[in-house]
Order: sequence, then structure tokens, then C-alpha cells
Amino acid sequence: MPRQEEQPHLAHPKYRPDIDGLRAIAVLSVVGFHAFPGWVKGGFIGVDIFFVISGYLISTIIFGSLAGEGFSYREFYARRIRRIFPALLVVMAATFAFGWYVLLADEFRQLGKHLLASAGFVVNLALWNEAGYFDTSAETKPLLHLWSLAVEEQFYIFWPVFLGLAWRFRGGQGRHLGTWMWVATGLSFLLNVYAVQRHPTATFYSPLPRMWELAAGALLAWNALRREPHRNWYRRELRSVSGLLLIGLGLVLITRGKSFPGWWALLPVLGACLCISAGPGAWLNRRLLGSRPMVWVGLISYPLYLWHWPLLAYARIVEGAEPDRTTRIAAVIASVLLAWLTYRFVELRLRRRRNEGVVRGLASGMVAVAVIGMVLTGRLLPPRNDDPGVQAIVAAGADWAYPDGLKETKVKGETVYTIGEGKERVLLLGDSHVEQFGPRAVELDRVAPDALKTLYFGTRGACPPVPHLFEDRDLACGPRREQLLKFAFSDDIDTVILGACWTCYFDIEETTPGSSAPPPPDHYYFLDLQGRHMLRGGDGVARSLVSLETLIGLLRAANKKVYLILNPPLSTNFEPRLLIHGSRLGTMTASTSPVSAPFPPTQKRLQEQLRQLAQRAGAVVLDPAPTVCISDDKCMLSAEGGDPVYKDGAHLRAGFVRKAATFLDPALVSAR
Repeated sequence: MPRQEEQPHLAHPKYRPDIDGLRAIAVLSVVGFHAFPGWVKGGFIGVDIFFVISGYLISTIIFGSLAGEGFSYREFYARRIRRIFPALLVVMAATFAFGWYVLLADEFRQLGKHLLASAGFVVNLALWNEAGYFDTSAETKPLLHLWSLAVEEQFYIFWPVFLGLAWRFRGGQGRHLGTWMWVATGLSFLLNVYAVQRHPTATFYSPLPRMWELAAGALLAWNALRREPHRNWYRRELRSVSGLLLIGLGLVLITRGKSFPGWWALLPVLGACLCISAGPGAWLNRRLLGSRPMVWVGLISYPLYLWHWPLLAYARIVEGAEPDRTTRIAAVIASVLLAWLTYRFVELRLRRRRNEGVVRGLASGMVAVAVIGMVLTGRLLPPRNDDPGVQAIVAAGADWAYPDGLKETKVKGETVYTIGEGKERVLLLGDSHVEQFGPRAVELDRVAPDALKTLYFGTRGACPPVPHLFEDRDLACGPRREQLLKFAFSDDIDTVILGACWTCYFDIEETTPGSSAPPPPDHYYFLDLQGRHMLRGGDGVARSLVSLETLIGLLRAANKKVYLILNPPLSTNFEPRLLIHGSRLGTMTASTSPVSAPFPPTQKRLQEQLRQLAQRAGAVVLDPAPTVCISDDKCMLSAEGGDPVYKDGAHLRAGFVRKAATFLDPALVSAR
């Protein structure tokens, strides 16, 4: 029986088993990438294959309806509800229930936010909005994968309206429909190529740069309706072979390090288009894609996609790290079993019921999910693990107060934050490791406003204040730094404070204390007339340190007073959650006594190197170590009462900075 059978008024394409086989390739690629990323490095392109298939099938329905009795929006969206809501509601309900059992308060609240956004099919926009320097790991968001479903549904709000208007343009009958679709597809593709490096997160999650992938399937459907099927057998076979080859190349060549989608997305998109256009008669389509095992996987591909990610995400959360291979294999097997059960006993049964009550019931179920999401987001329902001590430690992970209490202003066309009205004007340049000290400035403004200098925070996360040090994934860093350095050298500034995660950029000897493994590759490089000098795998660190020393010397020559902030000790040993004991599947408690962790030796050596650099160039060193450390080798993870000192393994929490970061005061307040 065809899978598109629910609404008689709408046209539907003839069932093609090879398309279900193509679905199987798509879902197995995605599942393989998520479960075994070292084996299926480009598996995430399966989502792009899904986009093409969806655009082709749904647009075929729309075109047939426009050319026949007319298109019914009511029937179209009722059909979408029947198609996607049954399995989705089951998975969302299970994700919520298990989340209540194992998640901590902040995680449970985030799950509520994602439930609410998923119910409204805007979770891609929510993920886009929360993505940033302090975003939690993607691997621990159980509903992360629903971003692609949201993109599809946003497309199907706009696309039927667009096609309907284009169909009626200049007299109707769709004479100009193909032209308008090509224009929309081309504009979306150009936006994708333009923005993929400048705004990678937006390009990944936003529907506009993704629309061309679904529209490519629509163009394929339009072409198929207006032309006879390929009678030339070798063209048909060539398309099938070429399509599978392009998809295979995408799986091999496209990796996380590529700017994706961008130009790279052409491989899976064109590959899927060629496979579909080859038709069900092509030998590979008939024998491989149309084979019974591939069709079976294709039939359960939607619930399999829905189930696999929450299982893998919860496995990571429960174990607190990447699950071992056996656990991941078990999660994949369980997701296949759950997908088949969902398809057999939920999807098929509800799809066969023609009465409108099914649609109303499914819609009401999604409204109920949205209400649950709002309840969790508002913290009206606590998770099972609700021990007050545990929740206090969890709260430390969210204790970030920048730019709270600061005023936004513009200098040299760049947004900065300011506080204080003192005669001396101070510019703080750096990344989030300067931003973490914003609460101390706000506290000084509260207790000693007359002594506080005029402070300007000119910062950007992961953007070091070192000339010629770049990272291609943040193209805005270089221009912003250039403008703020001009501000630093201007007559409007008397003092410059430089700070950054020097350890993150320059400590290349080891990344984890006691680890013998080589450091991971990064994307930072020093750029000069000789080309790029990578920080890892090159001589970029030495050149960057010279650049930093030169900058300090030039500022001193311009009669600026300069301070250099060193880092407190940074490592995973300072993660507040290390203070939590027990199992997520059992009882969890929190440490109530002070806990310390070692000061990594390589960081101590880097600190001394920076101290000597500052002294040579004429800068005053501001060292947080005496505030954080109880000895030369031991530093506080928590203070009296078990109160965490850190927000995460790399940043001090706002509550600690507000009270304890007095080492900054000589640079921020005027002497009396």
C-alpha cells in the first residue's frame, strides 16, 4: 500500500521502493555518524538526503493537486499531522519521562525549553539562539536532532503558499512556476555559500540557507511531471551510479571540520537528486535501493531517526562521558527495535483511521507537550534528583553575569559595555576570560562608585587580543579587534587591560594534566607575510607571544598604562560537577567540605613566561592565582561549605568573582 494514502482530495506520487531505500541510506548514515563518528565521519549528510526526498515527495503532491482539483491547505496540514505526530509524540513523551528520572535541574529546564520549541517546530531557532561560547555540549541535548524536522515544517508553511501564488502568476497554470522555483532555490543556495563561514551556526540551523535542499527535490518533481521518463537506459543507469557515487564521496570527504553546508552540501543533494531522477527501473535502484532489507529500513527510517538520538544522548548523560562501544551498539539495536514497534503499532494504526478525531487528538497531544515544556521551563516541576546541595552546584554552572549591570555603547562602530564615571579611562580587551571579571566591576560600582574608573569592556568570546592571531570559524574577530585596538591607542583611553585564555591558545604541551595523548588540533594560526603559522603543529605560539609583547610595548610608547591578566588554573579538574557524587540512576549527593585540585605544571610554566614577557614590555601583571590557590600546587575547586569557585573548568563563577577578585582592584579603582 502506498505511504501517501490518507487524504483523497490531494494527489500523491506513486509508491517507489527505491526511495525508501534512499531513506535507508540517509538514516543509517545519520545513526552511524552519531553512534560511531570515527567510522562514518560524514554521516550527518543523511539529513540533507532526507531534505531532498521530502521536497520531492511533498512537492509532487502539491503540483498534482494544483493541476487537478486544487490544493487544500487544510488537508495538506492534516496529512502532515497524521504523518509526523504519532511517532514524534511517543518519542517526546519517553524523552520527558526519562529526563525527569536522570537529569539535573538545569538540564531538565533546558529539556522543557526544547520540548516547547519542538512542539511549535521552532527548535532549530531555539538551538541557534542558545548556541555560543557557553552552550552545553550538543551530545547531551536529547532533542537536538529535531532541528531538521523543524526546518522541514517551516519550509512547508512557506512552500505551498509560494507555489500557489507562482502557479497563478500571469494567468495561472504554472507557466512561470519553474522560473520562480529556480530563483528561490538559487537565492537560498547563494545565501548558504555566503554565510557558511561568516555565520556558521545560523547557516546550519536557519531555514533560509537550508531551503534550497528541499527546493532541489521540488525542482526534480516539477521536471518529472513535465517530461517523459528516461527511455535511454544508459542515461538512467548513469544517473543511478553517479548519484550513489556522489553520496559515497560525501560520506568519505565531508567531515566536521568542513564548512557545512556550503558548497560541500552539493554532494549529498545532487547525489540524492540523481538517484531519484534515475527512476525505479535503474538496476541499482531496483536491486540495491529497492531490495527488501533496504525498503524495510526505509519504512522505519522516521521513527528510527527520532529514537536513536535520545538513546545515545541519555547514555552520554548517565555515564558522564562518551559511552563505550558496547553501550552505543546496544543503543542502536534498541532504537531499531523501538522504531519498528512505533511504526507497526503507532504509525500504521493511526494512519489507517480516516476520521478527523485522530487529527484533533494528535494536535491536542502536541499542545499538551508544549504545556509540559512551559511547566519545565518555569521550574514548576522539579526533576527526581532534586537534592538542594546538588542543585546549588548545578546553579554554579549557570552563574555567569556578563554583561549584567553594564551599559551598552558604541566605539569605532563596535559594541562595548561600560561602567563607572571616573577621570581615568580604562579599556579591557580580551575574550570571555576578561568578561568573567565584569561582576567585580559592578560590585565596585556598588560599594565605591566615586573611586571606580571609567571602564570599557571590549571583548569577544574566543577572540584573543593578539594582533595577527586568527581563527577562520570566527571571521568577525579580526575586524573587531582591529577597531578596538585603534580605540586603545586613541586619546580617549588612558589604560589598557589585556586578558584572555592564554592557556587555551598557548599551552600546547598537554591539554589534560597527566595525559600522554597528543593535544587535539585547533584552528588558530598566526598570519604574517610568510603565511599561516599554526599554534599546534607550527611555530604560531612563539610568533603570537612576540606579537603580544610588541603590542604592550607600542601601548607603553603611546603613554598608556598596561596591565596583563594571567589565568587562574584551568582544567576539567575544576568542573563544579565533580563535587556531585552518586549515580544519575540512583541517589546523588554533593560535597560540603572544601575540595582542591592541582595547578597543571604546564600552565605554571606558561604563567611564568607571560610574567617575564609583561615585565620586559612594561606591563603590570594581575595574577588571580593567590586568590584561587591555597598553595603553589593546590587550588580551590570549592570553598567553605562546598561552594564552587568555578562556573566550569575554565571560568570563575560570578558569585566568587564579585567578592573575591580583589587582585583586579588596583587597575579598576583610583587610589585615594
